[in-house]
Amino acid sequence: MEKIVSLAKRRGFIYPGSEIYGGLSGTWDYGPLGVELKNNIKNLWWRMFVQNRDDIYGVDAAILMNPEVWKASGHVGGFSDPLVECKKCKRRFRADQAGKKCAECGGAYGDVRQFDMMFKTQIGAGDETSSTTYLRPETAGGIFVNFKNIVDSFHPKLPFGIAQIGKAFRNEIAPRDFLFRSREFEQMENEYFVREGEWKENFE
Repeated sequence: MEKIVSLAKRRGFIYPGSEIYGGLSGTWDYGPLGVELKNNIKNLWWRMFVQNRDDIYGVDAAILMNPEVWKASGHVGGFSDPLVECKKCKRRFRADQAGKKCAECGGAYGDVRQFDMMFKTQIGAGDETSSTTYLRPETAGGIFVNFKNIVDSFHPKLPFGIAQIGKAFRNEIAPRDFLFRSREFEQMENEYFVREGEWKENFE
């Protein structure tokens, strides 16, 4: 993996995020060739799954949504990973990937606890008037909340799909595997609805 990351940087595809300031784990910047490659993939996917079909409708939903969306979907209070912290060096690891002792210092772990993977943010001018919401952890939420809008605007016959390409964010405990487990990423998602209120995933 290190050789791939190094090659991608040298050739101008992917750079570590904020590198000149020490970086930020789990973040990556696309260089000139990387952004062209990413856009080519997105455009090909959009043509194949939206433009070339008459039963798929494209949307581009907001990243920030009413927090009730994430409560209804079960993400609030349920979108978490098991976390352990080393009692000695205080380094944190995913419990399901940690060894018997801390890989950094050999110390013992504390109790397993759940770590909320959603990024919280505040909307509003000040602490007294602001409210808490989240950066979306997936793009499907924007698809589901626009189901009725698509039905009202286009009157599609069931079954039909709604597609979206967009950013999603997950506060990973231990980002790893290059672009495959990062904190900020892009999803291409298509949810297919067979009966009102019922759906199945066809493509992702």
